[in-house]
Amino acid sequence: MKKLHIVLYQPEIHANTGNISRTCAITNAHLHLIRPLGFSVDDKHLRRAGLDYWDKLSITYYDNVEEFYEKNPDARVCYFTTKGRTRHVDVDYGDEVYLMFGPESRGLPEELLLEHPDDCVRIPMLPTLRSLNLSNSVAVAAYEVLRQWDFEGFQTEGELHEHRWE
Repeated sequence: MKKLHIVLYQPEIHANTGNISRTCAITNAHLHLIRPLGFSVDDKHLRRAGLDYWDKLSITYYDNVEEFYEKNPDARVCYFTTKGRTRHVDVDYGDEVYLMFGPESRGLPEELLLEHPDDCVRIPMLPTLRSLNLSNSVAVAAYEVLRQWDFEGFQTEGELHEHRWE
């Protein structure tokens, strides 16, 4: 069975994490949060951003990145960074993958990236701008993985509310 994991390393902004939690719920991705967090998980704004998807969310918390690696020793991690040399569409994500993203203000630590140079991935963007919003980056990456899996198990057609498709 295929499994997608989203890992947020020290996220800072509650609204981004709330949006990401909704993306995880709707894509059946497991959310991993590595402390310290820049907000309280009881924050009403965090909950509001996730809307009514909290009960459908699979989430694990870690005190630090070492604990994440300890508890996921066989994890295949792709480190999303503006410093990566491989485009996100050029990676074969396989049947189970952990997509790790850094905090909004600084990204993943360069020391961590240097330990995994072949697993650093970037989403292409104009060279004159700093980066995409974190929650947008997670959505772009998650849906590339799902695309490679041919959206297996996902609804790919919709119905109109008041009309019918011809």
